[in-house]
Amino acid sequence: MPRVSDMKKRLTDAALDLMWENSYGTTSVDAICERAGAKKGSFYYFFKSKSELTAAALEAEWNKNKANMDALFSPTIPPLERFDRYFDHVHDRLAELQRECGSILGCPLLSIGSEVSTQDKVVRDTVDRIFDRKIKYFESAIRDAHAQGLIEAPDAQAKAKMLFACYHGTLAQARIQNDLELLRNFRRIAMDSLGAKPVATASA
Repeated sequence: MPRVSDMKKRLTDAALDLMWENSYGTTSVDAICERAGAKKGSFYYFFKSKSELTAAALEAEWNKNKANMDALFSPTIPPLERFDRYFDHVHDRLAELQRECGSILGCPLLSIGSEVSTQDKVVRDTVDRIFDRKIKYFESAIRDAHAQGLIEAPDAQAKAKMLFACYHGTLAQARIQNDLELLRNFRRIAMDSLGAKPVATASA
């Protein structure tokens, strides 16, 4: 039997997995409890509603991934290489999930947020907060790339929001078409969007 001490985590993990693989609307409290190995009373001990659980699940996923984001976007890594590493990481993770479940799952924040944002303020606000945090990583890399003369982006925040939106549109398209190649090709699109300058080569 699952330990009571880890039941909250089991519920948030189960909720995210089911909603990401399927949808928010088709994921019932009963299904979440079954996946988590929890009784319904345990669910309502920790959460007042599916909405509250969803917000907690998205925050828990962010907290789990934050250290990895910090490493991928470390200031010690050349700024444009940070994007290469991030895009490779997301591609490889989604490829792994595709092998497990047969589908490209895309971004859980985008999938869940776009489904319920007009109906559920709690979930929408949570997605907004996490998106803002992720955009900050893009912004810092763009600001550093501009400072080093690698790109021309005096408004790093606007450029970061543009690239973030473009990438998440590609993630949504990859999910719809179940096509991993769309993500494999995004690195070139990103560098074109940023206006990355060609690296000068020494003459022979």
